[in-house]
Amino acid sequence: MPFRWLSLAELVGIIAVAIAALGYWDTHRERAQTDRERAAEAREKQAEAKAGALKLTFLMTGAPESSGERLRLATVHSEQVIQTQAVSFPSEIRGDAVQTTGNPRIEAGWFEDGLGKALHARGDKRHQGRMPVGVATSFIEDGQEKTDQAIYRIGYSTHPRVLRADKVEMEGLSLVRRGVTGDLQAAVNAIWTHENPPPAKP
Repeated sequence: MPFRWLSLAELVGIIAVAIAALGYWDTHRERAQTDRERAAEAREKQAEAKAGALKLTFLMTGAPESSGERLRLATVHSEQVIQTQAVSFPSEIRGDAVQTTGNPRIEAGWFEDGLGKALHARGDKRHQGRMPVGVATSFIEDGQEKTDQAIYRIGYSTHPRVLRADKVEMEGLSLVRRGVTGDLQAAVNAIWTHENPPPAKP
């Protein structure tokens, strides 16, 4: 095929196609960069939202006092101020919830006798154990009253006493489940029964 010089119109057309291709590639590159920046911004916002949600999470710690006779309850976040609480024990151990106002705590005397009877019925002679408790809390945060229902676990040890029920010494508190909805007492009973099956009937 004989060689032929391109006409000016053809040359202009080729240049136009090349320019269009370069423009498309540049636009695509800018769009991809924009998409990456938007994705990074979305991830950053999601991380900030998650951090904010964690910051607002209501969580308590329990510090032993008086040789373990009492757990002093406190929130992890100082801006959350506890107003009232209802502490529910397994029904086998104590049938009614203990109400507190402005003095968040758990006392061994609230459940000591019931725990001793429950362990004796099972022939459980271990001197260490854990027991679930439900805590319904009303607290103030940012000037607003809020509520929380959670299940915690008390670590304890027992110590024999003459002519009296074993002394219970509480060691600490750990979270089992937060954001409990519905019947808190029933949830506590279910955990207790699962971990401590009732004694077999003769």
